[in-house]
Parts: sequence; C-alpha cells; structure tokens
Amino acid sequence: MNPSDDALLPPEVLTEDGAKRRLGVELEFSGLDIEVASAIVQTTFGGSIAVVSDFEHKVKDTALGDFNVELDFEYLKTIGREEALADRASLLDHVPQWLVEEIARHLVPIEVVSPPVAMDQLEHLDALAAKLREAGALGTRQSPLYAFGLHLNPEMPALHAETICAYLRAFLCLYDWLLKVSEVDWSRRVTPYINPFPIEYVRRLVAPDYAPSLTALMDDYLEANAERNRALDMLPLFAHLDEDRVRACVDDPRIKPRPTLHYRLANCDIDRPGWGVHLAWRHWLEVERLANDRERLAEVAAGYHEHLGKITSRTFEDWATRCEQWLICRDH
Repeated sequence: MNPSDDALLPPEVLTEDGAKRRLGVELEFSGLDIEVASAIVQTTFGGSIAVVSDFEHKVKDTALGDFNVELDFEYLKTIGREEALADRASLLDHVPQWLVEEIARHLVPIEVVSPPVAMDQLEHLDALAAKLREAGALGTRQSPLYAFGLHLNPEMPALHAETICAYLRAFLCLYDWLLKVSEVDWSRRVTPYINPFPIEYVRRLVAPDYAPSLTALMDDYLEANAERNRALDMLPLFAHLDEDRVRACVDDPRIKPRPTLHYRLANCDIDRPGWGVHLAWRHWLEVERLANDRERLAEVAAGYHEHLGKITSRTFEDWATRCEQWLICRDH
C-alpha cells in the first residue's frame, strides 16, 4: 500500500475545520493470546502496556496514539474488570476457569483497536497486521466458528444531513457489490453482526425525493435499525450528534459516540499472505467516491430504486454486476 498514491485517498481528505480526516481500525483474530498481541503492538509502535484485566490491555502513548487490545467478549471483559477491582476476589469462582479459557481460545477473538490514524498513513496498520500474521494470528476462514471482521471507522468530512445521507445512500447502493467483491465469509453472513438493512428502509433512502433534515434522517434510521448489527452501523455517528435521541431507542453501552461511520462488512483474513487493511479500504473508497459525486449518486440511486421495484430482477448477482458500470475503479 502506497499512501502517497492519490487513488488510495478519498475525494474529501479534510474535515470541515481543515484537519486531515482520520480512520480507526478494529482487527479481530485468534491464534495469539492477549499478552503476545499487546507486545507486538508495543514493539511496532512503542509506548507502554497497561493491564486493565486478564482480558483487556491498553498500549498507551505509541507513535500513533493509544491502542486497545482485548478479548472481544463483553462478559469476559466485565468479569476481568470486576476481578481486578476486587483485588482478584474472583467472580470467576462462579465459572470454571478452564471453561472460560477454552471458550476464549476457540470462540472469542482478540481485538486490536487502533487510535484514529490519518488516511495517508494507513501503511502503519498494514505493517501491524503483517507482524501479527508472522506471530501466528488466524483470521476468518480458519474455522467455521471464526466470524471475525475488520472494521473501518472513517471520520466524516462534514456532519450535516446532506453529507451523511449521501454516504448512507451510496453505501446502500453498493452493498451487494461490496458483499461480492469482499468475498464475505459464510461464517459472518449467518451471524447477526452484519445484518442487511430492511428492504423498505433501503427503498426510502434511495428514493429520488428523499431529502430529510438531520433529525428526520436519524429518526428514520432508528425506527428501522434500532441495533448495532448492520454492515454500516450509524449509531456511533448519530450518538455523537444527539446521544439522548439514540439512547432512547437503543440501550447499549457498547455504542461509543464518535464522528465516524462504522463499516463492519469485511473479513479479517489476517493469516493470508499479502492481506492488509488496504484491501477493504480500496473497496470502501468506492463508497467515498460515489457519496461525493452527487450527480452520479443520483443516477445510481435512481437505478437501484427502479431495480428494487422489479421483483423478478431483485437478485444479488444482478445488481452487484449492474452497478459496476458506475464505479470509478475496477482493479479490486
């Protein structure tokens, strides 16, 4: 990945206040324990390791910022925090330790959560993925039980309704294509983590006359999608804009308000030679380009709206192939 290549940057590289847009990344994998994963982050970027619990570490003050390294299993993390706070007067007494460890080893991924990184510096995250791979990290396809994902959290260039709606509409128009080119593993498709958006909601969003206010956009989303499990989770962004409105509909402490989208579709194929964040990023850039070309977006959305109205033509492969005519880049 060569971040100096303009083809790897979105059309809008700055926020409204003139700062470089940033991207946060979440890597889910197995094959390493939390101590090894934390040490690799520290070796790669410097900083110091802070042990929150047996299931949750932080690597602080690295060259990029603060990383979280954790077992992505809320129950284990909660037990770990309470165990640490109680000076190890263990809640694990209620659960056999061997069982917790066995579950963690076979089902619960390690998750490395990066700080926000400038979009022209993403090669650093590819370097981290390579070092984790060399140490034995295992990705999505290593087991039918490994529904591991790579999550991208791109900072928004602007926070008004027109821009947010354009990004959401572009994603919905390209969803079938993204599912195809990302080769999303069936272990992830059958889990609830990346549920598709309800078809009636999609029709509303891609309709030519849909031009909501910011509050209407949020209300429409929350009415149809009062959960985190969408391939493009808008709840962190909407919570950043109006946390009370979101919390009134979705009572989930895992929602972290931030001015970013939360793209969850891609596999984490970290054990495959040459795999890196740049592969999913290249696909996501098509959403960026479409969202920032309003004339082309209107054309694509009109085509998709028409497609959704034809029951006989509403097939995954049909639209995934057809929408390629509107894409800028074909070398995925």
